[in-house]
Amino acid sequence: MIDWLTDPLAQRIVLRGIAELTLLGVVSGALGCWVVLAGRSYSAESLAHAMLPGLVVASLLGFSLLLGGALGLLAGALGIALVGRLPRLDGDVAVSVVITSLFGLGVLLGLAPEVPAGLSDLLFGDVLGVTDADLVLTAALAVAMTAVLALVHHSLLAVGFDRLSAPALGRSPAAFDVLLALLLALATLVAVQALGNLLVVAMLIGPAASARLLCRRIVPMMALATAIAAGASVAGLYLSYHAELAAGASVTLALVAAFVLASLIRAVVRASGTAVPVRS
Repeated sequence: MIDWLTDPLAQRIVLRGIAELTLLGVVSGALGCWVVLAGRSYSAESLAHAMLPGLVVASLLGFSLLLGGALGLLAGALGIALVGRLPRLDGDVAVSVVITSLFGLGVLLGLAPEVPAGLSDLLFGDVLGVTDADLVLTAALAVAMTAVLALVHHSLLAVGFDRLSAPALGRSPAAFDVLLALLLALATLVAVQALGNLLVVAMLIGPAASARLLCRRIVPMMALATAIAAGASVAGLYLSYHAELAAGASVTLALVAAFVLASLIRAVVRASGTAVPVRS
């Protein structure tokens, strides 16, 4: 039993993966809760899918995946803005049309013979291949994200829980939406290197969605989301090591298991007659 627990920790790549995912857990705990409460989970998935053409082009031309992902996000934002101006189409339709088109374009580009081996890493990530530079970048993101959200916490509370009354308190819902979109784009850009285009949403949304079911207040909800992300990351990497499964997919499976467990706990709490609302 001791060997089962210690063997993965003797592998440097596993320790790096745990460190990277724990840092991403800090980001998802702080930011993911606001994304879930604001109903922006679909936006998070859309951002991740919009990146794929840029990631593939970056892989083809040999430049930074961060730059490629940023270009993909820019193309997605411009496309949504243009399609959204067409008559008789609302915002959700514009997002769906543009994002599915970009994702399909990314898949087609990925089938080109010139694409180097390892395209699957763009889709599913390579959490066991993170470098010291990746860890430093993710740590910087976690610190910056936490600092920004702490500074604007009261404004986020005012807008997030009562958009109609927020302007009377000097808080702008439009500014809230822009800030949330920018932070979400930045977090997705950084996290995609470890978790890939398809699995990044699981880390950004999954822990927050689980914590949302169990917490009454926003700060404990963030703390619980961070703990769930860290715990699922460790459990997923242990599963990957001992069952010889893909690391990113194993972590995602652990996050899904955490959500199922939270749902069951929520059901038991509701059956007992105790509500679990979220408060500021």
